Amino acid sequence: MAMQLQWRTAMFAMFMLLAVACGSARADEVPLITGEHWTKSTEQMKKVYLIGIANVMQVETAYHAASPPPDAQSFVPRFVKGLKGQTLDSVREGLDRWYAANPDRLQRPVIETIWFEMVVPGLKKTS
Repeated sequence: MAMQLQWRTAMFAMFMLLAVACGSARADEVPLITGEHWTKSTEQMKKVYLIGIANVMQVETAYHAASPPPDAQSFVPRFVKGLKGQTLDSVREGLDRWYAANPDRLQRPVIETIWFEMVVPGLKKTS
């Protein structure tokens, strides 16, 4: 019960951070979390963000369970395959290292950094 309350609190905090970070985003805008947001976030907020991405992948997979689209029509299978063996902590630490090593690239979206710095190299290892 206490763990569930902690996760609810963390999720609420994440949504509040997103609201503050994105300012007055219109409904038709999709705010992207950048390295600037990432480097200013707590460890817990970073994990909540990564859990959100993992949940999107799980929902997408469940939605198409009966008839999954071909790999060429969905990034999900490649995303999952490229991150095989990674944990929330290893992805978080990898992002922390990348943004620390590239302080001039803090405007790069976190999801883009995950894709190009972790997923794509991970796919090359499994090919």
